[in-house]
Amino acid sequence: MNAYKRYERISVILKILSENPNKLFNLNYFMDLFNVAKSTASEDIDILKSILEKFGLGDIKTVAGAGGGIKYIPINNIDNFHEFMIDICRKLEDPKRIIPGGFLYTADIIYSPQYANKIGEILSYPFQEKDVDAVVTVETKGIPIAMMCARALNVPLVIIRQDNRVTEGSSVSINYVSGSQKQIKAMSLSRRSLERNSKVVLIDDFMKAGGTIKGMIELMNEFDAEVLGAGVMIATKEPEVKVVKNYFSIFTLVEMNEDKETIKMEISDWLMYNMHKNGNNS
Repeated sequence: MNAYKRYERISVILKILSENPNKLFNLNYFMDLFNVAKSTASEDIDILKSILEKFGLGDIKTVAGAGGGIKYIPINNIDNFHEFMIDICRKLEDPKRIIPGGFLYTADIIYSPQYANKIGEILSYPFQEKDVDAVVTVETKGIPIAMMCARALNVPLVIIRQDNRVTEGSSVSINYVSGSQKQIKAMSLSRRSLERNSKVVLIDDFMKAGGTIKGMIELMNEFDAEVLGAGVMIATKEPEVKVVKNYFSIFTLVEMNEDKETIKMEISDWLMYNMHKNGNNS
């Protein structure tokens, strides 16, 4: 077999790990792939780990034990996303995004693979060290960021529908009350989509009072699922008291005035706290 140079091995390892975030690889996998000794494979991993940490590109975690190995964590320091979040804040404050009726246009950001990938990674941040079985979202435009969050956690994406689908078999349906509009709505999930007693993360793109997230939690109860938490891209500042508690957002919509054509967006208190906790004082 060909002898691979170290830079070649490290490049291939980086490619494999980055395409499979949070997937556990036994060290023997790379030993067999390159036909090298355990000590050589370990040195390659240590060098790659050092490079990733130096440039803020994630981390490589070691899991001890007989069934252990290594796995790539896409985001090891929330500080590295600070400039990205400021850039998105500025984009979201463009008055042209105001849609008559008090709505905010965000599709261009959510449907951008580059932006959606980073937003999904940020949403995955609180759950990287937890045993997550699935990411759950609703049938809205937030699906791309939920998919990227699921990718970062290396778990399936489960999509709650607004109505029953014959092609998905037997479903569980509930009615819930919209937190902001106080309207009765319905959501449905195929029984085959989620195993009972699963540990799940809820993801949505926008939240006002939290009615949709609360409905998702109630639907998860029907599957005896444990909700580890909920993450949203944007949460409005008002109403200050939401109908759900265990959630976090990336951005806070402080104010949107359709008449004055002004939007004020901020990085959420949750993210600011985590950045300051990690030593970012900017």
